[in-house]
Amino acid sequence: MDLIIVESPTKAKTLSKFLGSAYDVEATMGHVKDLPKSTLGVDVEHDFKPDYVDVVKRKETIDSLISKSKNAKTIYLASDPDREGEAIALHVKEILSDSKFKISNSKFQRIFFHEITKDAVEEALKNPRGIDTDLVNAQTARRVLDRLVGYKLSPLLWKKVRRGLSAGRVQSVAVRLIVEKEREIEKFKPEEYWEIFSEVKDSRHPSFVAQLIKQEVKNKKSADEILADLKLAKYSVSDVQKRQVVKNPYPPFTTSTMTQAASRRMGWSSKKTMSVAQKLYEEGLITYHRTDSLNLNAAAVEKARVFIKKEYGENYLPEKARFYKTTSKVAQEAHEAIRPTGLNAKLQMTNDKFFGDEEKLYELIWRRFIACQMTPSVYDETVIDVSAGNYLLRASGQIMKFDGWRKVIPGKLDVEGVIALPEVSKDEKLDLIKTWADQKFTQPPARFNEASLIKTLEKLGIGRPSTYAPTISTIQIRQYVEKNESKQFTPTTIGIAVNDFLIANFPETFDYQFTAKMEGDLDDVANGKLKWAKTIGDFWKPFDKKLIDVEKNSKRVKIEVEKLGRKCPDCETGELVVRTGRFGKFISCSRFPECKHTEKFLEKIGMTCPECKKGEVIVKKTSKGRKFFGCSRYPDCKYASWRSPKKEETQTVEPSSK
Repeated sequence: MDLIIVESPTKAKTLSKFLGSAYDVEATMGHVKDLPKSTLGVDVEHDFKPDYVDVVKRKETIDSLISKSKNAKTIYLASDPDREGEAIALHVKEILSDSKFKISNSKFQRIFFHEITKDAVEEALKNPRGIDTDLVNAQTARRVLDRLVGYKLSPLLWKKVRRGLSAGRVQSVAVRLIVEKEREIEKFKPEEYWEIFSEVKDSRHPSFVAQLIKQEVKNKKSADEILADLKLAKYSVSDVQKRQVVKNPYPPFTTSTMTQAASRRMGWSSKKTMSVAQKLYEEGLITYHRTDSLNLNAAAVEKARVFIKKEYGENYLPEKARFYKTTSKVAQEAHEAIRPTGLNAKLQMTNDKFFGDEEKLYELIWRRFIACQMTPSVYDETVIDVSAGNYLLRASGQIMKFDGWRKVIPGKLDVEGVIALPEVSKDEKLDLIKTWADQKFTQPPARFNEASLIKTLEKLGIGRPSTYAPTISTIQIRQYVEKNESKQFTPTTIGIAVNDFLIANFPETFDYQFTAKMEGDLDDVANGKLKWAKTIGDFWKPFDKKLIDVEKNSKRVKIEVEKLGRKCPDCETGELVVRTGRFGKFISCSRFPECKHTEKFLEKIGMTCPECKKGEVIVKKTSKGRKFFGCSRYPDCKYASWRSPKKEETQTVEPSSK
């Protein structure tokens, strides 16, 4: 019997369904080798050789793999088709080769597939290859690089900022983006401006609204003067422009665009999106979900075209198939974009145990893939310029003429916000119905949410499909940033302190362009263009020198604390302040460590518990850092909710019409 080794039990179960009894499919449960936890594990004196050790909690799994491999005719290493998967394949091979059975090299074959379907797996089994050492080297380089930065910077942060802190190469750059955005917001000064409108009509059609253009109105006095003029002015159509607007469909999903869409549409974190996508992939429902490529399998595209013609008709099928060009310079074109492995009209899941989240993400992926192969949507756009004395006003409207790909992905424009303008002619006279002005203020730049942060990281060339979710998760777990009620990121005092220290002392290491270049270098290692040890060496020498200098000459950071305006009840000298520790915010004395007084910090939202009517609703966190709302009287009152009761309180429910 042949042995196939994959990472997860779910993937193993899916493969077993269609491979039959000729194959034994086993799972590694993830990485089987890694750098040691208690030591650096990297020999910086000898080409940064990593000291990989067997993962302790994988001992039973490793023993089982060794036992099953001794009688296997061929051992297929079928871990995921990326750098992590290639490294797992090599480590499994090393462990089995070094076991007491000394399994020969000729028994091992590396296979990979981008979708877990019968055809794809059988094709992979017919075309095995050796392990790609360039991909392994790229994974090793990233692991070593991140270990050197984290292991060496963390003790420095303990000395200069606070004990228990840690730093990461990409995570620290993500925190920098959030901190800099917050400072932009703090510096922002809103400016007043006014928007002026006139509602007009001709003798034959309904009225329409035009807005004043080509003139800045910065205060009420100016607005009132213009309104006075507009009330007395004579109105006429000065120009009418009509054109047809063609809107092409979005390309299929990559990891980045999928996580952004799930964040916008469903409010999901990138971690949740990737977790749900992992389940769909392992069940054989979608292609591999860690990808930055827009490449599509020609056979899958042809099946989509047949499906579109059958379900929607010839008008929705372009003359030629659509293939998209990947804009990322470092995307692996051997990968595919994310798409469903099969097509069905009712979007039914093929496994009854999947529902809820899995269905939502599957439908999102399904619609995006089908839509990307459909005809454009077509709109009739009308722009009417209205003259009123010395002023010019403009009205714009757009009506859908043909839905095209919007048949599958309806947009807001199809349902609401459609402006139908009347058929008026140039020089036609218009009557004023009313005119008015709205006071506005310029808005500060928006804080990052998960979607916009991932989009910015991708635009800067920082991070890769496999790193977005763990990066965002890590900076929250470390309490460098937190989410507000609008799910936007704000930096904590600790996050600001760590960021400022790192940027002041290691400006090159955490520079956006430098970090992007390092990602590019790792891609060149994966493509066999660079030697990984030299790449790490070029980084390490100046970094190590800087570490010594900063440890010797930099000053300890003073972390700003929020004062509560109350004296410490123990020493009666210090003030009570809010600090951030390993487990979140807490209250302590400003004279710490001389005074050890501490209290729990209750983040109140300003409303009474809706259940007991006695306690206050406070923000709490699970052991994994997820926020929820609970009662301050817990455990006497066990009220808990993921949703803010404030938002629930302000929601209105329309009475049933039935």
